[in-house]
Amino acid sequence: MKRALLLPALALLLVAAGEPLPPEQETEHVVVAGETLGGIANRTQVPRVLIAEANGLKPPYAVRVGQKLKIPRTRRHTVARGETGFTIAYTYGLPWRDIAVANGLDAETALRAGQKLLIPTVIAPARPAAPVAPAATPSTAASPASLRLAWPIAGPVRRGYTARARSSNFHDGLDITAAEGPAVRAAAAGKVLFAGREPRQFGNLVVIDHGDGVQTAYAFLSRITVTKNEQVNRGERIGLVGKTGLAKGPELHFELRRDNQPVDPAGELPQR
Repeated sequence: MKRALLLPALALLLVAAGEPLPPEQETEHVVVAGETLGGIANRTQVPRVLIAEANGLKPPYAVRVGQKLKIPRTRRHTVARGETGFTIAYTYGLPWRDIAVANGLDAETALRAGQKLLIPTVIAPARPAAPVAPAATPSTAASPASLRLAWPIAGPVRRGYTARARSSNFHDGLDITAAEGPAVRAAAAGKVLFAGREPRQFGNLVVIDHGDGVQTAYAFLSRITVTKNEQVNRGERIGLVGKTGLAKGPELHFELRRDNQPVDPAGELPQR
C-alpha cells in the first residue's frame, strides 16, 4: 500500500480503537495544562499563524485548558513560471491574502518560479472570501438572486459539473465544444478581475466579477480581447474559443463561483 493511502487508513484505525492521533495528524486538539500555541504548532507541524487564523485567536494568542482548536492541515504548491497570486488563489478557491499570511508574505509580493507555498485548508469563517476583490461598480453589479446568465458560446457540453464533495474526479464547470475562433461572450455584466495566461490548466483565462461574491471564468481561450479592470456588458466579446491549457480540443471551460466556491452553471443558464 502506498504511504499516501497508509497514513489515512492508520488514522482511521487509531480513531476506531479510541487511541489519540499523533500530533502531526491531528485535525482537532484539546489544550492541556502547560501548553502554549507555539508548542502546539511545533508538535502538530502546522504554523502558529494558521492555527490562530483557523480559530479566530487574537494577540497575544493565549489558549486555555480544555479549549478545542482546529488544526488546519495544509497542501503544498510549487509556483510555476507565469503564475500569480490571483491564479493560485482562484485554483484553490481561497483568498490570496490567506495564502500570503500562511506563508509570511506580503500580499503584494511578487512570486518567483519554484517558490514553495503552503495552501491552508481551514480558514477563519469570519474572513471575507475574495482572492483580489475590487467589487464591480453599482451600474454593473447584480445580486446573486437577480443575476441572469447567458450562455458564453453556443455548442454541446462535452463535460459537465461534478461537485468536489461528491467525487475525487471533480470538475468545477462546463466544457463546451465549439470551432476554434468564434467569440466568447460575457455571461453577465461585470468588471474584469483577471485577463491573462494561467500556466497550469486554464491557459488563456478571463475572470469577471459580477458583484456580491459572484464571478464567472472563461478558460482555454485562443485570444483575450479584454483587459483587467475593464467594465463589460452582458453578451460582450471577451475572447475567442481556443485550445490552450488542458483543453481536449477547441472548447471553452466555463465556471461560476459564489464566494470563491464553484457551483453548477447549468442550473443558472437558460435552457436551450
